[in-house]
Amino acid sequence: MPASDFSPAEYATRLARVRARMDRAGIATLIVTDPSNMAWITGYDGWSFYVDQAVIVSAKGEPIWWGRTQDKAGAAQTTWLAPDNLTDWPEAWVQHPDHHPYDHMVELLQDRELDGPIGVEMDNYYFSARCLEQLRAGLPRAEFLDATGLVNWCRAVKSDAELGLMRQAARLSEHMHQVLRENARIEGSKAALVAEVQAAGVRGVDGITGDYPAIAPIAPSGVEASASHITWVERPLAQGEATYFEISGCKSRYHCPTSRTLFAGKVPADIARAEAVVIEASAEAIAAAKPGATCEEVAEHVYAAFRRAGIEKGNRTGYPVGLSYPPDWGERTMSLRPGDTTPLEVGMTFHLMPGLWTPDWGIAITDTFVVTDLGGERLANVPQEIHQFG
Repeated sequence: MPASDFSPAEYATRLARVRARMDRAGIATLIVTDPSNMAWITGYDGWSFYVDQAVIVSAKGEPIWWGRTQDKAGAAQTTWLAPDNLTDWPEAWVQHPDHHPYDHMVELLQDRELDGPIGVEMDNYYFSARCLEQLRAGLPRAEFLDATGLVNWCRAVKSDAELGLMRQAARLSEHMHQVLRENARIEGSKAALVAEVQAAGVRGVDGITGDYPAIAPIAPSGVEASASHITWVERPLAQGEATYFEISGCKSRYHCPTSRTLFAGKVPADIARAEAVVIEASAEAIAAAKPGATCEEVAEHVYAAFRRAGIEKGNRTGYPVGLSYPPDWGERTMSLRPGDTTPLEVGMTFHLMPGLWTPDWGIAITDTFVVTDLGGERLANVPQEIHQFG
């Protein structure tokens, strides 16, 4: 996802949004460590999030990219930042027992005269307790504030350019599901099927090639499908079992998660009833996803459809998606569930997931939609009905 995917004006708008939220939160200097947020602000793209890296935003001037020396060339190639704002900590400090990269961060903040209050993404996959300890030890007079989600919330409403990439990801999702339906065979290797689907997502379709998704394919069968996050095992697709595939096309780090269920043989009556409920719940929730409706109001359409069928659903039923890196394609802000009163806005994008899990089997029929003035619009056109094969 190089910065050239978006205009300088779009990056300026993003930076202004971040600074406005910083000002409201009383943050003078923001250390952004979530790679999705780093990319959204600067365009930085690289498989480097397993080491310490960050984008530093202050009230004025360009942000600063900070990372491992070996990754600095990647920052030069993918960000819109000037060379003076690409900074690196010593390569010799990679996983070194006696040195920590955040000691260099302390020096950088001091050299650039960037003081507090300093915001850090405390509840984040990519910012450890050790990182905060090193900052506090090196800057004992500084005030540190929790900035978890600050940039994530800025990303909630997608621009036209972002939606364009998500629509390309949707074409990839459609292609992947088509390949899935065409290649499913009873007693066929699930590993081979997953390989075909992953290859389709990268090879692409109609001139659209793909990126790696933030989540590996979720593909449980039979009783395995009673769990919601099992990938795949080394056994064939078996007669009489449902298998659901939660997969996503990915274009320039933008996703369009779409889940569908396949059944080896004839779908039994109990699963067919569940299928009807899930499809009904999905249609009603997406139709209700209009500007001003709250997350919990949209979610209630799912729960109400389930209650009418005598089913209680306890888990949340959706979350925002878009730009992301492993291990998650969710944006970690809103949730479609009771108690979330966040109002929807035009341009927000959600993965609606009214899945159903029983002790013996599970089905998932999920869609990514964008909020429009008329309600939600599904981005991927994939048949919702359970695909029977055999």
